[in-house]
Amino acid sequence: MESILFLIIFPLLTGVALLFVRNDSIRRIIVRTAAFLLIIASILISVRYFDSGLELSLHKEWINYGMVAIELALAVLLIAISIKHKKYLPILLVIIQTTIINWYEFSYSHEVEIHADIVIDRFSLIMILITGVIGSLICVYALKYMEDYHHHHHEIKDRRNLFFFLLFVFLSAMFGIVLSNNLLWMYFFWEITTICSFLLIGYTRQDIAVKNSFKALIMNLFGGFGFAAAIMYLGYVVEIQELNKLPALAQSGIELLIPAVLLAIAGLSKSAQMPFSGWLLGAMVAPTPSSALLHSSTMVKAGVYLLIRIAPTLGYNVAGILVMMVGGITFFLASLMAITKSDGKKVLAYSTISNLGLIVACAGIGSYESIWAGILLIIFHAIAKSLMFLSVGTVEHSMGSRDIEDMHGLIIKLPAMALMMVIGIAGMFLAPFGMLISKWAALKAFIDSDNILIVLILVFGSASTLFYWTKWLGKLVAVLNKYERIPAKLTFDEWVSMGTHALLTVVVCFIFPMIGNHFIEPYLNTQFAQHLGSVISDGNIKIMSLMLGMVLLIPLGLIVFVTLKEDRIVTSYMGGVNRGDNRYFTDSKGQAKHLYLSNWYMEKYFNEARLSTIGNITTSAVIIVIFFMALGGVL
Repeated sequence: MESILFLIIFPLLTGVALLFVRNDSIRRIIVRTAAFLLIIASILISVRYFDSGLELSLHKEWINYGMVAIELALAVLLIAISIKHKKYLPILLVIIQTTIINWYEFSYSHEVEIHADIVIDRFSLIMILITGVIGSLICVYALKYMEDYHHHHHEIKDRRNLFFFLLFVFLSAMFGIVLSNNLLWMYFFWEITTICSFLLIGYTRQDIAVKNSFKALIMNLFGGFGFAAAIMYLGYVVEIQELNKLPALAQSGIELLIPAVLLAIAGLSKSAQMPFSGWLLGAMVAPTPSSALLHSSTMVKAGVYLLIRIAPTLGYNVAGILVMMVGGITFFLASLMAITKSDGKKVLAYSTISNLGLIVACAGIGSYESIWAGILLIIFHAIAKSLMFLSVGTVEHSMGSRDIEDMHGLIIKLPAMALMMVIGIAGMFLAPFGMLISKWAALKAFIDSDNILIVLILVFGSASTLFYWTKWLGKLVAVLNKYERIPAKLTFDEWVSMGTHALLTVVVCFIFPMIGNHFIEPYLNTQFAQHLGSVISDGNIKIMSLMLGMVLLIPLGLIVFVTLKEDRIVTSYMGGVNRGDNRYFTDSKGQAKHLYLSNWYMEKYFNEARLSTIGNITTSAVIIVIFFMALGGVL
């Protein structure tokens, strides 16, 4: 038990210690040590409970009352901050959900029997490893990044002690979410992630940061209200309060439509699905480490984690249609909007929303195959997307820009960073890297479930995904001129973090059959109470392994190109007389013209505002219609 509680308590204590540390050297020692210990603890716990799992009951009233006290204190904090900034909707939402959860806690929860407050199974172990390894590496990367950030932004008050406090509290809360089987406990940690994201997004205290932080707060409080209402319904009507009991109850025929819809809304808001996606886009104003943490190993993963957990339940009612449609629409429209962006972080934001939409759609199907694909998507997305965020942040500090157009020829300017980004991009879209394997499995699951509409959405959404990743990759490796090498001012911490991310991106692609056989399938066999076998055949695995070996030649070839080959740039025809540098030419009138190659962003066809409006209206309509269908079924 002590090892389990270590994952929750240790990062919390580390965060508290960092809150009072302002010396860079001491902070560096604490963060490095804490990150190392969390990574080791995550691995050891995964090994220890791999075969046996764990169901732990802690019948201690003081724990529940302590959580209630902290929830009330945090509610007072949010109300005070909202009053200060004259934001009144968050106050209303805080009061409503705090009233609901406390009424239930004191009036009825003690009558519901809890068999296991904490449960560890193979899916929990996957999430523990993602949070412990990827989350800790992000914290290490943040050490030098935040130092450089404040060096370049003197107008922003240096509050790194608060920043690192929030990062580690975030990790503590995420561990709490994936370990909690008691829904009241999960709700407690769920709300802590909401508050941490609110404070991280508003870190700079600039007007746009404050505005976007309250947008995130409102949308996630709305989801928190759904979570609180679901807990009250499950406890009062169904008389259960444990997450792992929902699939079995659904399979036995017990009506769970209302709580399924409410929990689905909570998961959709946390995972930034339309119409809630605006908060994640607004989070881009935060420093890059917090963006990486929010979008890869925590926050949004909490939302899809909950949806995957209840996915077998969704397959038995129209709540599954709600989740499937919202996820599918979000996946398709967000991938189209990513095409129109040249800002690297915005592309990553829309890509995150899009890929989360695919995971959500898999959860909505609720079949063995779709959940298998969804979990694999979570793993690959967490690693590759975190690598991309960290790489973009480093490139921005080195070049003063994160615009993709400015990354032209990055393979010459910053070869090491270009290699990191090539690996990250390959992990996101290039066959047979992880995301493509997962999308192939998702497509098969959608076809087998006869959801033709979702199949079409997946096909066209994947095509647009291919388009914007290819554009970015082309910019990195295109060499037309003799570019000057830019010194990469990377510290040991940054190299360790990004290098480990890159290594994991490749390694996980090699071992995905083991992940499927030893982590995902045993978990699904318990969820569906039967052994359903492997989703991908041995023959396909061999073909993908061979392709992966061939694909690895790409980064190796880039290394050879950069380090061994001499520059031999051939002048090209540009509609006039080339001046010898492939940048300027003389036209027929003797005038000097500048040549610039740019990607096509197709803003005219995939207008962001128009697509956002369509997506928000459509998904809102789906949510409202199915919510009232659920109410109509019980009234």
